[in-house]
Amino acid sequence: MTCCDFRDAADRQFTAEKAAKELEAYRKGRLGPTTRLLRDGVVALGLSDGSLLDIGGGVGALTFELLERGMTKAVVADASAAYVAAAREEANRRSRTESATVVHGDLLQLSAQLPAADLVTLDRVVCCYPAYEPMLEEAARHALRGLAVSYPRDRWFVRAGMWLENTRRSRKSGFRTFVHPPTRMQQVIESVGFELTRRRTTVMWSIDIFVRRLQATTTDVAASFSGTSSTR
Repeated sequence: MTCCDFRDAADRQFTAEKAAKELEAYRKGRLGPTTRLLRDGVVALGLSDGSLLDIGGGVGALTFELLERGMTKAVVADASAAYVAAAREEANRRSRTESATVVHGDLLQLSAQLPAADLVTLDRVVCCYPAYEPMLEEAARHALRGLAVSYPRDRWFVRAGMWLENTRRSRKSGFRTFVHPPTRMQQVIESVGFELTRRRTTVMWSIDIFVRRLQATTTDVAASFSGTSSTR
């Protein structure tokens, strides 16, 4: 699947109607479990200050939660035009247009344009993309201090449920989700200079937070961002 194919499928799956429902729920104080656990983990580990890059940020719930808890600026990137519009609407409503920039596009397409950030987050995003390794590599290279990610657990009942959902969606949007191997995902992230610091789970989801290793110098970070990391 190319970047354009992914964006087209994302637009068909993540519609204006779905974005409006999610935004309404968020305004009523309802956070999804992965978003809440990511937020709380980031705060507990002292990563909730500085800059944020929220990849696949949807309506911006995690971004706005972290801006309220110490982040000074954020970039939200999402492949769905409807969700980008909803996030911009919420940023305007919260008077956060100066601290929150919302951009439309796929990470692999936008990687050269997106800034590095103290924290990079991917909440229920990796499962939406078949090419998870380059996505995680790019995300990690953009992260100066921390990387926080949630993804489906590799359990038979999770795979069964995802198969049913993919079958149902195949006739409508063509959008697919995936259960990627957790061990390999961890290896990819660690190869760019991170270590797993915190893991929480629900029945369906894993929520991992990685922190850049202390021995990674500024030079190492710059090399990693350019794709020439000595840790790989």
